[in-house]
Amino acid sequence: MRILIALTYYQPHTSGLTIYAVREARALAALGHEVTVLTSQFRPDLPLEEVDQGVRIVRVPVAFHLSKGVIMPRLPFIARRLLKDADVVNLHLPQFDSAMLSRLAKRRRKPVVLTYHCYLEMPRGLVSRLAGWAVHRTNQISAGMADLIVHNTRDFAEHSPFLKRYMEKFEVVQPPIVVEPVGQAEVAAFKEKIRFQPGDRIIGMLTRLASEKGVEYLVEALPKIVAAVPGARVVFGGEYEHVLGEEAYRRKIMPLIEALGDRWQFLDLVTEAEKTALFEVSEVLVLPSINSTESFGMAQVEAMTCGTPAVATDLPGVRQPVLSTGMGKIVPVRDADALAQAVIDVLQEQMPASEETVAELKAHYAPGTVARAYEALFQEVLAKHDGK
Repeated sequence: MRILIALTYYQPHTSGLTIYAVREARALAALGHEVTVLTSQFRPDLPLEEVDQGVRIVRVPVAFHLSKGVIMPRLPFIARRLLKDADVVNLHLPQFDSAMLSRLAKRRRKPVVLTYHCYLEMPRGLVSRLAGWAVHRTNQISAGMADLIVHNTRDFAEHSPFLKRYMEKFEVVQPPIVVEPVGQAEVAAFKEKIRFQPGDRIIGMLTRLASEKGVEYLVEALPKIVAAVPGARVVFGGEYEHVLGEEAYRRKIMPLIEALGDRWQFLDLVTEAEKTALFEVSEVLVLPSINSTESFGMAQVEAMTCGTPAVATDLPGVRQPVLSTGMGKIVPVRDADALAQAVIDVLQEQMPASEETVAELKAHYAPGTVARAYEALFQEVLAKHDGK
């Protein structure tokens, strides 16, 4: 099968959406499919075309950036060329160009499967709000033309003003999650990197420093946590200096973080081995997201596959990993006191996962499992198109 996957940002950009698409594309290629990714050349130093683990990546030059989005005048011409050889198209939303790509696919009688990740919350400002409205409108148009729409959970879909209008063509496919195993030497090296001391009780975060992630609520909660658990400190893995569209948020929150001193440590981007080591060293992973831009939170399942519980906010979709496994606590959104108490409870209760639970999680969320689910959906829509 020849599969065209389209999304705005692909690696080396890092986000939950990007990680999902990378894992999906590689797993489909590993099943023997011919996979092409159509994406933006969001940095001028990135190659216009390359092959990564069996996946062909085609990047479109960017004329200019608009808030968190990109404008690519050459995209329609490159998309038409790639669509000629595609059997099925998989669009990852939110994406400004989704309506145009859906129309092009339909003109060529190519089935379209949408993977909807989240609602796009834009920064303040007229330009950003207009850009956000445009993205929402194009997503609506593409959803109307799509053969199927995929998301991680029914919980999120049923609470989503966007998705609940399309439940007749909705399918659940869990996100692809895999954590690279590490040995004792790698964990020891990571402990040295974070200057781990006996008595430290590590609270992990793995995300971007972005307004929708609710980082300020953990910042506010930390003094109360430390008062109850003196060795507690946060280790934050992820972009925090040059996050697209988040400059104002960074200026706002950094003085509050700096006031915490050595109780908060930034690592910036971490390698896959360091990410696993962070989960191994952490006693709890915190996901204090505040809105539906976060629709699942893959990092919490990654942590759980290492036996580490999570504290997550009570958002549709985001709450499901804790609710389904019992590995952690759910807290109200934007409630620093409740967040503090939940982290304290997890640290004091020490909530280890059984080997059986961890094994089941790894199998359920394995990229190969996810790729086979997509393969079945693609075959389903192709059969319907062939029957017309």
